[in-house]
Amino acid sequence: MIIKYLSALFLPCLLVLLFTRVTYHHVIGLILTVALIAASVYKGYTNSLGLIVVDAFSLTLGFWFAKRMIAKIRKSA
Repeated sequence: MIIKYLSALFLPCLLVLLFTRVTYHHVIGLILTVALIAASVYKGYTNSLGLIVVDAFSLTLGFWFAKRMIAKIRKSA
């Protein structure tokens, strides 16, 4: 159970950053990550409210980092 919470804490944030880096748009990165999490909820891998809250926190943190990353890229270009 602890592995699920640790994964929910780090993986959505990293996925948002990865998808943002690939697409160069932070909203698209967030949408793709939310779609992956929705698929995992549908398949039954996310089955508690606490896990969903940790996922949402990690998504928010990842979106914030991605927004800063894109701003830095646009500023340097």
